[in-house]
Formats: sequence, structure tokens, C-alpha cells
Amino acid sequence: MSSSSSEGEELLTLVLLHRRRRRQRQRQRHRRWYVRPLNQSRGETGEFASLVLPMRGIDDEKHREYFRMSSASFDDILRRISPLIQHQTTHSTCVTAAERLAVTLRFMATGMSYRTLAASYKLGTATVGCIVSEVCQAIWAALKDDFVAHPRIDAWSKIKEDFSELWQFPNCVGAIDGKHVRIRAPVNSGSGFFNYKGYFSIILMAVCDARYRFTVVDVGASGRESDSGVFTRSAFGSQLIQGDLSLPPPSALPGSEVLCPPVFVGDEAFPLKTHLMRPYSGTNLSAEQRIYNYRHSRARRVVENAFGILAARWRVFGKAMECSVETAEVVIKACVAVHNYLCGLDRSEQARYIPSTFVDSTNGQDTRDILAEDDDVSTPGLISAGLQEGEGEEA
Repeated sequence: MSSSSSEGEELLTLVLLHRRRRRQRQRQRHRRWYVRPLNQSRGETGEFASLVLPMRGIDDEKHREYFRMSSASFDDILRRISPLIQHQTTHSTCVTAAERLAVTLRFMATGMSYRTLAASYKLGTATVGCIVSEVCQAIWAALKDDFVAHPRIDAWSKIKEDFSELWQFPNCVGAIDGKHVRIRAPVNSGSGFFNYKGYFSIILMAVCDARYRFTVVDVGASGRESDSGVFTRSAFGSQLIQGDLSLPPPSALPGSEVLCPPVFVGDEAFPLKTHLMRPYSGTNLSAEQRIYNYRHSRARRVVENAFGILAARWRVFGKAMECSVETAEVVIKACVAVHNYLCGLDRSEQARYIPSTFVDSTNGQDTRDILAEDDDVSTPGLISAGLQEGEGEEA
């Protein structure tokens, strides 16, 4: 009797599930409208048609405020990513590649919610979410090899010269630090992403050259982890500790014949290794130790300035990202890639992207002015093999 009763209950459950799924399929087939009536005028009254397109030909300065870049830079990035985001036209009111890039850059520049962005551009909220994820992946794929590629020996040597000239720290090939990026609490994550600052985050671990450009990035570690732990477990950290990086050979310090290896500089959270320097700890320090800590701080603050520029220009870092962890990772990578791209433009464009208030000063002179004195400022610190061989001068 009990077995027949359980079989009947199972059969009833299966029938109810089948009916529920059939109703769901029917609702999907019979949508109320293909495009919401409010969004059908996107081609005339949407923000892209009514503001972005007129702004390009009238006020390029407003275009920089809106997208953090000039219209020429916008067009160049669009040219690079267009092959990666082209779709077969199956919709009567399809979203063009230029409009998708505009939506994504506006999201990165403001950090506004998908719902607000969708209302401005007269798109669906889910459509905006798909656009941001797809275009950010395309930006990273299109720009990483030219602007965020792993440096080779000659690139490391150039970075070492820059640190010695600009920040008076010889044999330094990079400053390393981590940044907590706010995210919405992931579902069923517990306290895995809750950091010591009191909010949910993922960690952007980055190495920066002497000109505020990121050379190595590692994104995605949970916020509860320490900088040292993230560094040790990252691919870059493992290679650095094991001595597998292609760094320049040891060289003598100024005024000395002792050969010293190239080093990265970090704060007290990082371990002291052959190729990784940290400041002296404590308060009872000798004069020589205090002088070293001062020079160490001058070199290390470059990465903190780079994080500050990144967060000031791309306000998506100023609030919790209301998206999945996977989407947050690709958004961060896209911001890093565009940051390096804009830092590698000519002097006038770089000066607009990095104003004097965004960086520290040294000996009473704005660091931005020091960088502008170098004729090689238009060449990014991270360049592809083709650019290293003198090919492809276009930035």
C-alpha cells in the first residue's frame, strides 16, 4: 500500500512539473512585445542618437568628459574590437558596435546601474548586462597584447632606467600592490569575499612601471585573502619567487661595484625575497634605514598613484559592482587595458588623462611634467613584439 502511494505521489509531481515547464515555454513564445514601446524610439531619442553622435562633431572636450577619451581614441578602440563583437543582423533594430562600445565605456566611466543605463540608451536591462560583459571581454582581448603584455628583457631594462631617472631608485623594475574592488555580495558566498575593511570585494593585484602603466595584473582573488597570500599563489608571484622571470642580469648600484639583482618594491605585507624588496619595519631605525625607506616609498607610491588614477577616471571602482564576480573581473581587466592605452598616447592626450592633481609631485615639480619631458612618452611601457621591432607605430 505504501509503495503504490509513493509511486502515485511521484507521478503527480512529474505531471505538475511538466505542466509548469509547458506554461513557461508558452509564456516565452507569446511575449507581449518584441521591443518595449518605450524603447522603440531609440534611434531618434536614445542617448546615443541624441547626445553621443552630435557631441562628436560639436564638442570634443565634452566627449572626453563623457567617455574619458577623445573621439579619435574612441574610433581607434572601436576599430580594434569590431571584429570581436560583430553579430549577424537578425533584429530589425539591432544595436551597432559603436553603440555597444558607448554603453560599455559609459558604464566604466560612471559605474551607474544597468537599469539607469538602459533607460538612458533605451535598451533592455538584460541587454545592457550582456553588452557590458561581451564588450569588456573584447577590449581585453584586443588591447592586452599591445598594452598589457608580459614585458620582455628589453622592456624590463627600460622600466629599470625610468625608475632610476624619475624616482631615484636604481635596479627597480616595478612597484607591486593590491587593490580591493567593491562587488555585490555573491550568492551563497558566506564571508569568502568579505574583507577586513568591512565590505565584499575581489582583489586586483598589479605591478606598475615608473609611468603609471600596469605591467602585470592578477584579478579575481577573494577579498578575505591578504596581499601576500594572493601574490604568493599568483602565477607572477610564483615565477618571481622561483626565479623564473626573464629579468635583466644583475648590475652595479651607483657608486658601487657590488652586483645587485633587479627588484620589485612592495609594502610591509609582501615577503622579502631576492627580487622583492620591502621597507624596514619598526620605529627605532638608523639614518641609513630611514633614507632607504624614503627612497623605497618614492618608488612604491607609483603603483598607488596608478590605482588612484584608475579609480578617479573609471568611477565603476567607486561603488559596488552590481554584477557577477565573473563580469566584475572582465570589467576590471577592460579598465586596466584602456588605462594603459590612454597612458600611451601623445603628450597632450596623456596630460588630459592624467592631470596634475592625480599624481604626486617631486622636488616641487609635477611628475606629469617630468614624464612629458621624455621624448619616448608616446611609446607604452608594454608593447608587442611587432612594436619592439619598429612595426605598427599606430597606438
